[in-house]
Amino acid sequence: MMATSVAPPPVKSALRTLDVIEFVVAHRQGVVAQEIAGALGIPVSSLSYLLTTLADRGYLVREGRRYLPGPGLERLRAPQHAMPLADRVAPLVRALKGELNETASFMVQRGWEVESLVTEASDQALRYAVDPGTRRPLHALAAGKVILAALPADDLARYFVETTRAVFTPATRASEAELRQDIARIAADGMAIAREEATVGIVGTAVPARIDGAFVGAFSVAIPAVRFDDVLEARLRQALLRAASALS
Repeated sequence: MMATSVAPPPVKSALRTLDVIEFVVAHRQGVVAQEIAGALGIPVSSLSYLLTTLADRGYLVREGRRYLPGPGLERLRAPQHAMPLADRVAPLVRALKGELNETASFMVQRGWEVESLVTEASDQALRYAVDPGTRRPLHALAAGKVILAALPADDLARYFVETTRAVFTPATRASEAELRQDIARIAADGMAIAREEATVGIVGTAVPARIDGAFVGAFSVAIPAVRFDDVLEARLRQALLRAASALS
């Protein structure tokens, strides 16, 4: 007798989310929460959290008491090349944070500094906080070292001439010789690790990110040093490289 496969049951929370989005899209004049709850049979307490989440992500917008379709729905239809870089990397940064529960970021170059374009903070009590828009010198962060490794030779030479590199901790590697060693290591290994170089007690990790072969920034995860070990390093490497591969 041939065995038959049984389809897994639908996920209730996912169905509710889709039902809410479809209901709001069908009522483009906007609907209030009580109308949605009554039509879909969703408890108001559960619906309130769901509506807040969808609004935070931009899939719905709230005008007064009414909810309407948000710009996030249009982004789902847009071709990837038309999307801003922050929108393209945000789901991957969220996935990194969700998988590792450590603070994850996407970093880009701003002059001779590195800036956090998108950040998702860890839920753990002991964590490293990174505010979007924060800038730090390239040499002390793992993401900054990845950016240095991606610079053309002439730009890298100009960087060493034009910058005075501060020493933030006893572990900061600031000399040209040390940074060129780090760049060579990144080229060979594919990942940068900055052990307490910018902040005592924090280990930074990063990998380069490319779109159509062009370097665009770095996926980065910051971890308290007390949690960083060989097992976590291996998990970080896999997760970061997976994010970079998904973007490219």
